[in-house]
Amino acid sequence: MADTAELKKDLWKKLADSPFVMIGLHDGGHSIPLTAQLDEDQVDTLFFFVGKDNRLAKGGAAMAQFVSKGHDYFACFAGTAAIDNDFAQIDKLWNSHVEAWFPGGKDDPNLALLRFDIDSAELWETDMSVSGKLKMLFGGTIKSGEEGSHAVVGTTAES
Repeated sequence: MADTAELKKDLWKKLADSPFVMIGLHDGGHSIPLTAQLDEDQVDTLFFFVGKDNRLAKGGAAMAQFVSKGHDYFACFAGTAAIDNDFAQIDKLWNSHVEAWFPGGKDDPNLALLRFDIDSAELWETDMSVSGKLKMLFGGTIKSGEEGSHAVVGTTAES
């Protein structure tokens, strides 16, 4: 069973490996899939390159959900989304995958950098033992310690 510090560390490793999240505003619209851009210098922050016409561009209270590539880690983030077109940050996060969506490059007139500041998060990691997996497979009782780890945190900072 992982402690909270391990859960936070694993979160950022898993996000780096598969940076895809569903994110939506609290205005009642559906969440949409976006690729998170991670900046290790920015604690509790995800960045997304979006079009200025994207429904998230208006910003506001938001929620994002993450499922790791191996489906062994889950996270739900609550926070605030806002456009932050700091050119230094755009330059820092720019990559060939983003460029494919914005043919005008960093100066594309439709380009916007959406900043999502995480206020709180709920994290789950399934790290079941072999015996726990066998019990699930054959209908046995899962005991404490075999089900995985869970934490509700006010910051995703590792320390």
